[in-house]
Amino acid sequence: DSNDDIEDVSLFDADDDVSRRSKKSKIRHPVASFFHLFFRVSAIVVYLLCELLTSSFIACMVTIILLLSCDFWAVKNVTGRLMVGLRWWNQVDDDGRSHWVFEARKVSPQGRKTSSEAESRIFWLGLITCPVIWVIFAFSALFSFKVKWLAVVVMGVVLQGANLYGYIRCKVGSRKNLTSMATSYLGRQFLRQ
Repeated sequence: DSNDDIEDVSLFDADDDVSRRSKKSKIRHPVASFFHLFFRVSAIVVYLLCELLTSSFIACMVTIILLLSCDFWAVKNVTGRLMVGLRWWNQVDDDGRSHWVFEARKVSPQGRKTSSEAESRIFWLGLITCPVIWVIFAFSALFSFKVKWLAVVVMGVVLQGANLYGYIRCKVGSRKNLTSMATSYLGRQFLRQ
């Protein structure tokens, strides 16, 4: 039985740094934006080109899993916080119960946005597109009977899907909020018709 907490807190005093930067730059964190896409795209490219480049399945598998692991860590711990102001993690209390914590950056007192729209688009596009590609790879490996590649593809789905799920929960809120939002939207659509 786990409890979900949603907190609205400042993430590592990032608000102070962002407010000092000029507004001319559309991408405020170019290195984070680069690595947000680099590990994801690299894992997909290595998966696609692996059999053409080498005959060693183990080398390909290790390379892809290392890229996926680097992607998971970078997105979960760095790029989500910098690019969209969201962060999530699991915390175990003294009783041994697991609590998932989902954080969102506080809105600045002046009401200014602390993340750029370009970075937000890059973040969400990469976060949603790549797991979809790994799911397509999973069906492709399954239907072409490439069972050895299925393990690698499942790792891609799990690692990138976990980040997607965590950040959707950060953005939307708890599961109760998600259900109530869906219900109210469907209710409004029904009343309109």
